[in-house]
Parts: sequence; C-alpha cells; structure tokens
Amino acid sequence: MADLDSVDHVICDPAYEQSLHTAKNSGRAIRADGGVELRRLDFDGIDSYRADFVAQVVPLCRGWFIAFCTVEGTTRWADVINPAKGVRYKRACGWIKPDCAPQFNGQGPGSWCECFVTAWCGTGYARWNAGGKRGVYTHQTNPRDRHGGHPTEKPWRLMRDILFDFTNPGDLVLDPFMGSGTTLVSAVLSGRRAIGIELNPDYFNMAVARVRVAVAQAHALGIQCTPQVQGELI
Repeated sequence: MADLDSVDHVICDPAYEQSLHTAKNSGRAIRADGGVELRRLDFDGIDSYRADFVAQVVPLCRGWFIAFCTVEGTTRWADVINPAKGVRYKRACGWIKPDCAPQFNGQGPGSWCECFVTAWCGTGYARWNAGGKRGVYTHQTNPRDRHGGHPTEKPWRLMRDILFDFTNPGDLVLDPFMGSGTTLVSAVLSGRRAIGIELNPDYFNMAVARVRVAVAQAHALGIQCTPQVQGELI
C-alpha cells in the first residue's frame, strides 16, 4: 500500500479475530453429523495489526472504508476507528446468510450473519447511493456459482450490491485483503476500477484467473473495465 496513490474507497474482508481462528484451527472435530469438517484458516487473525492497518489505509482513502468482521468484532473496529484522524465511524451493517451452517456440535445457536463496519474518510457529509436504506444485505453463502477456492469467500453478488450502494461507476476501489478476488470480480462486473493486494501467491493467482473471466464477461455485456495486475493490463 505504501506505493499507492489515493483511492476512492477501501472495501475489504480482512482476517477476523484470533479467537475465531483459534477455534476453527483447534484440530478437534466440530461436526456431530459425520460430515466433512470446515477448512482450516491458513492466515492469522487481525488483532495484532488492526490499529496499524487503519493508520495506513485511512490516508489513502477519499471515501468509504468498509471492513467485514464478526458481530463481536464490530466494537473492536469502532474502538480503533473512532480515535483515528481523518475518518469518521458510521455504523455496522449486517450480511444475513439464509443457508449458513448450523452449530454442528449442537451446544448452542448457530451464527446467522456476519457484519461489516463502515467509516467515512472523505470531506463533508458521507455520501452513498441508497438513501435511507437499512444496512442489511441478504445473500446465500453458497450460491451455485460460488468459486470455493478460498475458505472465507464472500458471494460476489453481495460485494456487487455493496459497490452499487457505496461507490459510483469508474470509482477506484482498493481491497488490501484480496483473497481469491471476489471484490475485484464484482468491481469489474459493476463498471468500477479496483486494485487488489494479496500476500498468498496461490490466492493471488486464483484471483488473476477469476478476474480474467470477469473481464471477458464484462466485455461481452458492454461494461467498460481496464483492470491491472502488477501494473500490466489483463
């Protein structure tokens, strides 16, 4: 990010709290139905670098800063964003998941949603395209066209709807936790520009392949897009 100029928005799905990662990676069985266990998370939680990340990304952003998190994580994000300069915390929004996994061990209620926090880094009043709409988004976790290459992949239609509400055609969106590239795919198909950063080379290559397919789809639909990977046009 240090080599980037400013961007219009930062929309990302960073790692969640380390407590969640530890629970998922405990190695003990969590399913009582004999089904396939959930995939381990091959990256660390955000607790140790959340504040540093906000400090680095806010000066780059001219508009919305959006970060996905657990319900419990919304307060921790607010506690970091509120004292930071150049950004105003707005509120948390919810992604309702009608097909989310139940609590497999039967010891309590299953999770029904995830959240994302929104903060305004621009000047003047915060601006978006959805008027008085409530910050609730309902999308299947596992649609038929889910890519499935990343353990925490978000539905591309969810990211598309967020882009429609918070950004405008031609805006430049930064995703510093690109993963398998879902935000970039949604940006391409929405006529937005996007930059993705990903440390894991396997996920990076996966994202490049997905963006190439999205570019072909966008061209077929007449959507203007000129995505770049490492400075080269796709």
